[in-house]
Amino acid sequence: MTHFIILPGSGGSGPAHWQSRWESANPAMRRFLPSSWDLPDFTDWLAALEAAVIAAPEPPVLVAHSLSCLLIAHWQTISQRPVKAALLVGVPDPASAVFPGYGMAFARIPEGRLRFPSLVVTSTDDPYGSQEYAQARARQWGSRIAVIGPFGHINADSGLGDWPEGLALLEGLVSEA
Repeated sequence: MTHFIILPGSGGSGPAHWQSRWESANPAMRRFLPSSWDLPDFTDWLAALEAAVIAAPEPPVLVAHSLSCLLIAHWQTISQRPVKAALLVGVPDPASAVFPGYGMAFARIPEGRLRFPSLVVTSTDDPYGSQEYAQARARQWGSRIAVIGPFGHINADSGLGDWPEGLALLEGLVSEA
């Protein structure tokens, strides 16, 4: 059985968010647990991701939203823990006008490819990161990219519900990894 680590962005993905819905529906999905969702501490978030990967019974698939996409780019350069793949949804651009100041510790994105297969999912109208920015990160990270249309930041406000199309993207990534 494939194991998944859910990595919400700041705020922690409430009950209407697709990550929370997926986690509720699938016992193989477990959320990483940093000390604070509302004031992300870079070092704490790195440690929480490391602990979650260590606790996984096999190399997990990382399912990240927003700020956690940047977290994964940093974490994978300092940890050698095995990961099967990563789904990176709503990658934020630290240079965007709406990027939160508390996230600046995550902003210096390491150069180079990710060391595991990955898929960047973006919308055509994300206020936190343009489609062009997501495409640039996908090229840098060696990720495939999926552009899903005008769904904002691909969060609870996007009206995706259980987001079956996203689950299909995740299943495709897992089957190719």
